[in-house]
Amino acid sequence: MTTTSHDSAKPTVVLVHGAFAESASWNGVIAELTGRGYPVVAVANPLRGLSEDAAHLRSVLDHLTGPVVVAGHSYGGSVLSEAVDGNHDVKALVYIASFQLDVGESTSELAAKYPGGELGPALDPVPFPAADGSTGSDLYIKQEEFRRVFAADVDEQTTGLMAATQRPITAKALEDTATKAAWKSIPSWALISTQDLAIPAESMRFMAKRAESTTVELDASHAVAVSHPAAVAELIDAAARATTH
Repeated sequence: MTTTSHDSAKPTVVLVHGAFAESASWNGVIAELTGRGYPVVAVANPLRGLSEDAAHLRSVLDHLTGPVVVAGHSYGGSVLSEAVDGNHDVKALVYIASFQLDVGESTSELAAKYPGGELGPALDPVPFPAADGSTGSDLYIKQEEFRRVFAADVDEQTTGLMAATQRPITAKALEDTATKAAWKSIPSWALISTQDLAIPAESMRFMAKRAESTTVELDASHAVAVSHPAAVAELIDAAARATTH
């Protein structure tokens, strides 16, 4: 995979969506970044399990050339921390309303570390047959709850489409524990959405402080990449400018 930039000095920005979203959730951010000359790849995160999802992201990164900045939203942060550890082409990590797991931690554990999250009761588990013959569980947000708990500052028409097209995540993926923490060796930035009902702001602050991330806070819902794409792109641009030439 190759990318083309208006400015050959700019890194490729790789965007990793989280649970209950899809690559299109980055559309506004992509428009902002490409307008600034960045080549962009929005990865289709499988949402099947932490190790499997990290392997998929690594396969995409392995086919890029030149410096890379990786940004993840929500569970996408868990995946990028696991996937990019040791990748010397990745110059910066950007966590957008996201998880910054340490080794041995799970996404569900960090989501519940502080009070304020309201996502759990809004989830609708759907059983599915796994490849090994066991039964797994796909998690969806109930459509009637989607806007309130996930995207309260996004207009109703857009959230209706987001709710209908949401990608489910397996319960296993949220329970899987991290084996790597790329933020320990790669500079990181974090955007904390202070009106977030999916990840309490205090959880995000705890993780960002621990990682010594450059942090900004925004009065926004969990779907901040949709409601405030310019602010998200600005933080990614700042990370890129600080770490690449």
